[in-house]
Amino acid sequence: MLKRIKLRTWLLIGAALLIILGAFFFFVNLSSQAPSVSKSKGVQLTQNSAGQYQTVIKDGHYLTSAARGITATSQGNAVDVKDFESGLLNLAKSHFKTGRYIFQEGQYLSSDTVNSLLARQTDSDSTGLNPKDNGKTDSSRNPIYVQSLTEQDFMTKEGSDLKLAGMVVGVAMNTQDTYQKEQYGANYFQTISDADRIAYGKKIAPKLIKKIREQNGVDKNIPIVIAMYANASEDSLGSGAFYSEATSKTGTDLSSWSDIDDKTVVFPKESSDSSSIGSDENTGFTNFKNDIANFFPNIAGATAVGHFTNSKLTSMNVTVTTQFYSQTEIQAFANYVASAAVKFLPSSAPVQITIKTANETQAILVRKSNEKAYTVTLL
Repeated sequence: MLKRIKLRTWLLIGAALLIILGAFFFFVNLSSQAPSVSKSKGVQLTQNSAGQYQTVIKDGHYLTSAARGITATSQGNAVDVKDFESGLLNLAKSHFKTGRYIFQEGQYLSSDTVNSLLARQTDSDSTGLNPKDNGKTDSSRNPIYVQSLTEQDFMTKEGSDLKLAGMVVGVAMNTQDTYQKEQYGANYFQTISDADRIAYGKKIAPKLIKKIREQNGVDKNIPIVIAMYANASEDSLGSGAFYSEATSKTGTDLSSWSDIDDKTVVFPKESSDSSSIGSDENTGFTNFKNDIANFFPNIAGATAVGHFTNSKLTSMNVTVTTQFYSQTEIQAFANYVASAAVKFLPSSAPVQITIKTANETQAILVRKSNEKAYTVTLL
């Protein structure tokens, strides 16, 4: 009997050791698959995936921008904010390679500094990038040209420290200024011509560079890229686009301006749009829209926004609005949309399809470039 008890005890100990060893190897394997993290005086650097920047986490928290989300007025196109920031980061990759530089949200322009830059100039303060208010309330008024600023910092490691090695600053320029003649009154719209917008942006760029270099920690010789972005009008379904850039290598000197061939196209295109950009994509989207409308009678509408760089589609976001009565309807419709999208929508660029009602999102379908099928997520 005593031998049996000892044998049972050893078996239990052995089983426990196997469980502990299995758990140990499981967590070792799990940690080896997680994004790499390196610590530097309370700062962590994470690598998400190939072709992406390492980003900065400080004391366990993502280092957010000191002045994110500040705009000259509360008006504007909501879709511009996301595309402005993500487009700026893509543009930065041509100046600061992802394998060499570390991305950090803007830390050198404080919220107070950005607010003062986005303000109008006054007789007592010339800091603002926007012109003085001339008191007019018609097309002769001085509009708000500069709507928002976004700073992105690019760092390098020197031993255990991070050092600022370059900056990219996006300047969002209005194509349409919304204003009121009296407080809480009706909104009026003033169109800003392309020529005026472009000329004014070039005029204020050296002043902006000077202000950036005045900030503590910004060396006079680090490269600063200024990228100009044209906001879409307030009622546009699509976002704006970057249109020009220049680099300051030292002081307030700027290189010659280079055009950026970015365009946003809304589908289906209006009959008045004679541009050849997006013609093939428009045909495919129209066929897609008609096909899913024939399948499901409650579809209220479908639109898409395509982003083009150098006349080549780089992404497409589709929104399908409809009405559902049951979960099975949602599932059947989402699966059909996925099959129709494979047939009609482009495969050379990433596509995201959002299926929603008037009140909530019901499903999201995603396909990366050159993938054969969509990933369908029901919400």
